[in-house]
Amino acid sequence: MSGRRGVLDLDALEAGVVAADRTAIGRAITLVESRRPADRVRREELLVRLLPHVGETQRVGVTGVPGVGKSTFIDALGTNLTRTGHHVAVLAVDPSSTRSGGSILGDKTRMERLATDPAAFIRPSPTAGTLGGVTRATRETMVVVEAAGYDVVLVETVGVGQSETAVAGMVVFFLVLMLAGAGDELQGIKKGILELADLIAINKAEGDNLVAAKRAAGDYANALHLVTPPSATWQPPVVTCSALQDVGLDTIWEQIVAHRERLSATGEWEERRRHQQLRWMWSMVEDRLLGAVRSHPAVAAALGGLEADVVEGRVTPTLAAGRILRAFGLTQQPEEPDAAGQSDLAEPAGRLEPAEQPGAGARG
Repeated sequence: MSGRRGVLDLDALEAGVVAADRTAIGRAITLVESRRPADRVRREELLVRLLPHVGETQRVGVTGVPGVGKSTFIDALGTNLTRTGHHVAVLAVDPSSTRSGGSILGDKTRMERLATDPAAFIRPSPTAGTLGGVTRATRETMVVVEAAGYDVVLVETVGVGQSETAVAGMVVFFLVLMLAGAGDELQGIKKGILELADLIAINKAEGDNLVAAKRAAGDYANALHLVTPPSATWQPPVVTCSALQDVGLDTIWEQIVAHRERLSATGEWEERRRHQQLRWMWSMVEDRLLGAVRSHPAVAAALGGLEADVVEGRVTPTLAAGRILRAFGLTQQPEEPDAAGQSDLAEPAGRLEPAEQPGAGARG
């Protein structure tokens, strides 16, 4: 009976999401964010049901240095889009919330117009302690909001570092917001971020800062010529804008649309989407494998002592990792020295093989 009731709940949840019922959307996202093993089957069934309703949504990643005005920018851009008939979902990725295990809600409170816009939906993503957890939750939340009819999804990354790479792997267009007049701008941004960018926008180009913003735009345009762009068919433009005064945002959206048209003409846009599905699959393999290792009874029994040994310098991290894998049921094959005493570099080190059956003798 309870199983049948679960099926009926999913029926109602699916219908509610497709009908864009905000309560159903919230419940569906809560389900896909759940890490409880009991919710996994229902979560996966719901996502399979929703996939046929997912269309050709424009997925845009938005990142930037602290204080660049990401929330104001998203609030202004999103409001402009809903005014012209789009439905906008904002998903905030914040790995800094790993300390509390929840989401930082400050950005939502700063998006005053979108927060009350019936054509918009804002959802922070909890990390569940790992960046892998937040990427899973964000990707699956995308499926929910796209099935609900949101044709523009803005994924905001609040942190600086690995989260940018993770978000860039979820979206087809990656927008980097920068500031002028904050010191040596080109020293304050990593080359890796430039390589991810499909567009750089110098925000707060207003008043006395306008000249500095234009100068910074020129500097970044020159810097982009030194890195390999994400696409051979698209040279990332550098523009100035003022989210506060709503200046230049239309130009940015025009560039986003032009980027999609350019990549669609070559088949690259759809290829990126397919590639992201594969990345999602392998990301989930890694996430679940790590979870399985940590929850394995033999690993849990050995972990406390091993961690103490590593911290105190009694055991190397490499040796400890091998012991954890053996406790999990895998054995790490060591490098075999050749006749000259050198490691055989033709074979990759650290290859994993299933542990042999008890009594068969352990591999050296």
